[in-house]
Amino acid sequence: MKITWIGTAAIRIEAAGERLLFDPFVQLAGGENPNCLEDFTGDETVFITHGHLDHLMEIPELLEGEEGEIRSDATVYCGSVAASTLDGMLEDAGQVVTVRPGDSIRIGAVTVKVWEGRHARPKRAAVKTLLSPRMGRYWRNALALAWLHRHFPEGGQTLLYEIRAEGKTVLLLGSMGLLPETDYPTGADLLILPLQGCDNPAKQAAQIVERLRPERILLDHFDDAFPPISRSVDTRPFKKLMDERYPQIRVAKPVAGKTIEL
Repeated sequence: MKITWIGTAAIRIEAAGERLLFDPFVQLAGGENPNCLEDFTGDETVFITHGHLDHLMEIPELLEGEEGEIRSDATVYCGSVAASTLDGMLEDAGQVVTVRPGDSIRIGAVTVKVWEGRHARPKRAAVKTLLSPRMGRYWRNALALAWLHRHFPEGGQTLLYEIRAEGKTVLLLGSMGLLPETDYPTGADLLILPLQGCDNPAKQAAQIVERLRPERILLDHFDDAFPPISRSVDTRPFKKLMDERYPQIRVAKPVAGKTIEL
């Protein structure tokens, strides 16, 4: 199984002859890991964890062919909120498949099970962002993001995907939150964990690890992808906390575009 982080929350998983793409996003001007739409156009199977713009915004362009027609070879799996957003943006949303917690999707020899997650809820971070001097430097981004945010709601619906293939299990979170009473699968070979979206990411991430107890962790969504609203997260406090509490669990901070093998 091969896994590639392509910046922000974009992950490509290659297993059993299949390619699955999760949450593609082209970073805005000034982004820490600049990429382009062509980085995603070869992927035919796309999964979306939730409807925020940095997870969903590129889908309309990815679904459109050269002449503006919907690609017949592409399928997008997402929750009902994200599907409703896409329905309002596409003339033909026939390639969009709505999934619900409990669903299992077979892609060749790969199985993807859908779980209900929860989006992280920052408190102080939003105030710090508005007062940041970067607002002046990236004011064009700020204006675009203010308009776009209203059109890409999360709507209280963030999904978690459990991917099984080649005898391996990967849990991919859309945001750093879990439902308190859900019995999530534990002991996955890899947990893909977004280290972003809350005031104390190290503490929040450690609580998730305590519940899920994965063998390994791959971080994502820690980079500054859409300044001035996003920020680069220092991953060292989380790594230090993990070394103290769970030294047996390996934590990897990936390099954008570099493939790792599981």
